[in-house]
Amino acid sequence: MAHLLVVEDDPQLRGALVRALRDKGHAVATAPSGMAGLDAAMTSRPDLVVLDLGLPDVDGAQVLRMLRAVSDVPVIVATARDDEPEMVTVLEAGADDYIVKPFGAAQLDARIKAVLRRLGVAETEEPLRVGALAIDPASREVTLDEAAVDLTPREFDLLAYLARRPGQVVSRRELLAEVWQQPLGGADKTVDVHLSWLRRKLGETAQHPRYLHTVRTVGVKLAAPGEPAPGEPASGEQTPGEQSPA
Repeated sequence: MAHLLVVEDDPQLRGALVRALRDKGHAVATAPSGMAGLDAAMTSRPDLVVLDLGLPDVDGAQVLRMLRAVSDVPVIVATARDDEPEMVTVLEAGADDYIVKPFGAAQLDARIKAVLRRLGVAETEEPLRVGALAIDPASREVTLDEAAVDLTPREFDLLAYLARRPGQVVSRRELLAEVWQQPLGGADKTVDVHLSWLRRKLGETAQHPRYLHTVRTVGVKLAAPGEPAPGEPASGEQTPGEQSPA
């Protein structure tokens, strides 16, 4: 699995690309503009960038030049511009490949794999483990106490996102933006419903959590059993007002 950054201003196309690439097993982050994409490429260090040219703030070719000045991350330019001089320009500016819209997910996935293979970039991610819960991003398989857990693609994406941040409280807004690709907001109920389904498959409930802990009005965190629940002191710590024994 590769960690990809998609820089695309069209929200519908951006969402479609994210869904298609995640279905192919990739981890995907997005940016809606050139400067946001440049910043994301420098901070998140993706394996590959899929870059649109027709961006609202800075032309994608200029973004590519700025990126090449500071990074050698592989870049596939994805654009509706299909004239040969434009292709030559972006390839000479440092693009590793060029794909013309519209294109199918399978074609883009094949080009991504070809670029990464050619450049010797690893596409796999080590399995994630939180307690007895194991998540394999490459095979998209989950086991709990060595038993397989059957998850939908969205449930897997949600669990994997939390598993990459073990013990960290993640807000519903962040989950909507990164897992559901709804950066302008959405219904928190969507997250809650999927968390409820995920808890059921992990053999727990919101009232009696083992791995998925809700922090009221803040978000949710994934933690192994035995770790302090949100708001509870760690072993040996005192709660406010508690006195040490004489």
